[in-house]
Amino acid sequence: MSDSNLILPESWAWVIFFLPLLSALIITFFTRNHPRLSACISISAVTASFLLSWLFFGLLQQTEVVQVPALTWLSVQELNVELGLLFDRLSLVMLLVVTGVGTLIHIFSVGYMKDDPSYSRYFASLSLFVFSMLGIVLANNFFMMFIFWELVGISSYLLIGFWFGKASAADACKKAFLTNRVGDFGFLLGIIILWTLVGSVQFDHLQQRLVATPAMLGSAAGLVGLLIFMGAMGKSAQFPLHVWLPDAMEGPTPVSALIHAATMVAAGVYMLCRVFFIFQVTPGWPTCLAFLGHISALDIIAWIGGFTALLAALMAVQQNDIKRILAYSTLSQLGYMVMSVGLAGTNAAMYHLTTHAFFKAMLFLGAGSVIHAAHHEQDIWKMGGLKEKMPTTFKTFVLGTLALCGLPPLSGFFSKDEILATAFHQNTLLFVLAVLVATLTTFYMFRLVIVAFFGHARSESAEHAHESPRIMTVPLIVLAVLTVIAGFLGLDTFLNPSAHVSANIFDHIFAPFNHAPFAAVFGLGSILLGGTLAVGLYWQAQRDPLPDKMQCLARGMRDRFYLDEIYGFLIAITQGALSFLADAADRFLISGFLVRGLQGTTDIMGRALRLVQTGNLQNYAFVLAMSVAIVLFFVFRN
Repeated sequence: MSDSNLILPESWAWVIFFLPLLSALIITFFTRNHPRLSACISISAVTASFLLSWLFFGLLQQTEVVQVPALTWLSVQELNVELGLLFDRLSLVMLLVVTGVGTLIHIFSVGYMKDDPSYSRYFASLSLFVFSMLGIVLANNFFMMFIFWELVGISSYLLIGFWFGKASAADACKKAFLTNRVGDFGFLLGIIILWTLVGSVQFDHLQQRLVATPAMLGSAAGLVGLLIFMGAMGKSAQFPLHVWLPDAMEGPTPVSALIHAATMVAAGVYMLCRVFFIFQVTPGWPTCLAFLGHISALDIIAWIGGFTALLAALMAVQQNDIKRILAYSTLSQLGYMVMSVGLAGTNAAMYHLTTHAFFKAMLFLGAGSVIHAAHHEQDIWKMGGLKEKMPTTFKTFVLGTLALCGLPPLSGFFSKDEILATAFHQNTLLFVLAVLVATLTTFYMFRLVIVAFFGHARSESAEHAHESPRIMTVPLIVLAVLTVIAGFLGLDTFLNPSAHVSANIFDHIFAPFNHAPFAAVFGLGSILLGGTLAVGLYWQAQRDPLPDKMQCLARGMRDRFYLDEIYGFLIAITQGALSFLADAADRFLISGFLVRGLQGTTDIMGRALRLVQTGNLQNYAFVLAMSVAIVLFFVFRN
């Protein structure tokens, strides 16, 4: 590269990184009482970060990696923790997704949150969240990533519990925070073990050493992989740590679009792709896990992803809250991505992560537009007839639905086909599972569209609904355009430069049928089957017919297979046992024996000594004489 190009990363990379933080600080300390100015500052910061990010495209055409000089944060003997930024194809795609989609969500929020009394606090929290995500995306080492991993947890806590006056919102943010701490504890253990065995937390150093010596991790290889994956299980809400995501819908709808469609939940998938070299080492298990035999960490990751995708899709079938349906859809699609990583399809996972960010953010913002127009009604069975009242929202929502289902030539078709093709070539059972999930996805999304937008209004709020203002519909239109063209932007080839894609648009559309015809055909078949079932059951339906037809299964899907209740029971009995033991130890050992025992002993000795101190001279003379006599007795006896 030329000298002029070398100046760019050093001068602008930190600007991209710190602009959202600067925005959060300015809003918090200076413009908190000026809502509109706060919104402008927040939007300007994330937009500037997005525009500056495009400057790195030119650099990455000349080199695969741009390393920005690091700042030493902590140095203790062999431990050297740095804050350094890493720009490569993987981080740049994620950077553009976070700042690009984040910009549109910020703009949408201006209209959605306009009457909220905590307007400035909302935008300050958004800016802090974007800064935290940029730290994860651009981190060049595990310690920096973990610091911002936790900062994302704090930011999401603030946003999910934004309306903390509602008990449900306060409970949801605590649930999300605590559930993620479980995964993060495993993540931290994995990082510590990795540093102990390899001696570095820098991604490039780790990769070099593990590639040069694949057996370096020895019998800890599988355990390290699973502990690192625990971090992704929390952030990307994989079973059994998936329970926080649906409840997180208690936050404002733009927050759901930002956190649960395009950024936070995608962080786990991004992290797995970033450190995928850890999972490519010589497999091994410690003695306590020797029963796993030849099963690798990637096998476990693939099956957890596949199971999460199926479980979430089944739950979505019987949800009536429009945001919860989309939340379970997000869970299901994240399962797709994690399954793809487990099948060594990291490029397919990142490709789907990127396209999914566009159409799922559009679906969440479309849901926000509907909720805003229907006076905050979220039950789809109290909507209906919105097609004519909200034409722009309806068209973009349908487009997002078709992209999510994987209809060609929308972007979701190309990215989902990559995952289906990966599963078809790697694991037949997971391929069958993935096709079943695709069918269920079409079914519950068509159910949502038919019930909410078609038919007649089922409530007064739906009767008086109207199209949202342009400040809310313009971001929907922009995301709709991205949803249509994202499959033709060459994202897959940018992530994998060795892949060949035809420049002819028709060849590109039919490429999936050429390199993996079975996967493409079954993908389209799932759309046809799921759509037909949904239309047959819900067209002109006044209530959901499935509870009558499926009874127990329908109740199980509606009640999320009682997993929350099971967790509540397990926590209650374990906490109950621990609290009983703690109470007994405190009551009888600490308070009874140690505290009161010592207190009683001291009290008795004090009372005894008090009897000696009578103040009578004759008593003192008698005690003295007796003491002398006793001493003389023992002296002469010896």
